Amino acid sequence: MNKTLFLFLLIPVFLFSCKKEDDDLPRKTTGKVNSISVIIDDQLWNGEIGDSIRNKFASPVIGLPQEEPLFTINQYPVKLMEGFMTDNRNIIVVKKAEKNEFAIKNDQYAFPQNVFHITGKTAADILTILENNSAQIIKTIRKTEIDEIQRLNKKSLLDPKIINSKFGISVDIPSTYEYMVQEDKFIWLKKEIVSGNTSLLIYQVPLNSIKNKDNLVSNIIKMRDSIGVQYIHGKEVGTDMITEEAYAPYFFKIELTGKVAYEMKGTWELKNDFMSGPFINYAIVDEKNDRILILEGFCYSPSKEKRDMMLELEAVIKSVVITNDLLN
Repeated sequence: MNKTLFLFLLIPVFLFSCKKEDDDLPRKTTGKVNSISVIIDDQLWNGEIGDSIRNKFASPVIGLPQEEPLFTINQYPVKLMEGFMTDNRNIIVVKKAEKNEFAIKNDQYAFPQNVFHITGKTAADILTILENNSAQIIKTIRKTEIDEIQRLNKKSLLDPKIINSKFGISVDIPSTYEYMVQEDKFIWLKKEIVSGNTSLLIYQVPLNSIKNKDNLVSNIIKMRDSIGVQYIHGKEVGTDMITEEAYAPYFFKIELTGKVAYEMKGTWELKNDFMSGPFINYAIVDEKNDRILILEGFCYSPSKEKRDMMLELEAVIKSVVITNDLLN
């Protein structure tokens, strides 16, 4: 009898303990990729401050064939701060207050989350804070979005053995991709989507292929165009994939997998055809293996926006790690 009573007394305590542990767990963030919730009263949103926010965070994405905003912005009045938008991954809170302040609070309401607090005594003060900190806000949001895409990709990955054996690298490629071409120094993977497809290319060329610093951009363009001529064609003869000639691609020097790399964003086209789309190309200078390692993503989706597709490709490529030394 006493044992039975003890068990009945223990059950509520156990349930309460479990509930408390559940309550202590951080909520998962929600929302589409590349979206921001801006918490700001209508009076400020409809004026110069709102214009500044839109100009900075909804400016056109570079390297896309059509204009698309850097982020999708959803505005809510401050009084609606509590509720579903607090689960969003990226939140900017803008208010007038007694002091001028900019603060970033990570995982304030959910995980992973950035909450950017901007307060100013006057509209001019708020505009100054936005001007001084917008670059940091954009950089932080982009990193969070890439990290989140990479986390989701890890749930179901393509078998890494083939790529590792050919190139001595690991890269987290979702299992939704299939091999189109496999050669000793070249791999093409493709994922079919409702409106078209996205592709990943992995290949390597000799280190001296692009070493001339005076012609880096043109050398990388020649290199990727030669790959298009060799492997990627339309249905008709002479319709090879090339870098679109009408617009110069964007070019940046960055670091990737601990090495100097060159990032190129632009648009591709099929020569003598109408097909085109955006690409992102990374040329990694791997002196230890006497090579330039190339990872490129491109998509063809004429009826859909391409911003999010290209960020997903960027997230895949930026997961690359050189794991082995190879004998070339």
